[in-house]
Amino acid sequence: MKLVELLDDSTVELDLKGRSKYEVIAELLDLLVAAGKVKDRDRALQDLIEREGYLSTGLERGLAVPHAKTPAVEELVLAFGLSREGVDFESNDGKPAHFIFLLLSPVNTSGPHIKALAQITRNFSDPKIGSRLLEARSKQEVLDILSTFQ
Repeated sequence: MKLVELLDDSTVELDLKGRSKYEVIAELLDLLVAAGKVKDRDRALQDLIEREGYLSTGLERGLAVPHAKTPAVEELVLAFGLSREGVDFESNDGKPAHFIFLLLSPVNTSGPHIKALAQITRNFSDPKIGSRLLEARSKQEVLDILSTFQ
């Protein structure tokens, strides 16, 4: 599975407006709702907030991956947002998150969810990925960069 196959123009945002992690989570969730990929926004948001409250999904190198298992989706879904200013996700390295992937999967599946999380974090071990994404000026550029993820 390639992550980019889960994304398209409707699930990528180049200029996130949210200033808090919860605003950004809601903004990315709304992309998935508008794309028809989430059947119960309130339930998905509740599950995301609950998961975030358990342990922050802010990682390192400007990466955050808010995620949850929820009955609000029937298959693995993904949205990506870019925050050039950065958002405090209580990241492990104390730095703001610029690259936010929101991942939802059905409650009864774990393999694809874990593989997607691993693929995102593994690819961000290369600092060039973040630099290239910050320079991206179109959704197609973002999708092209994410298509290199393995």
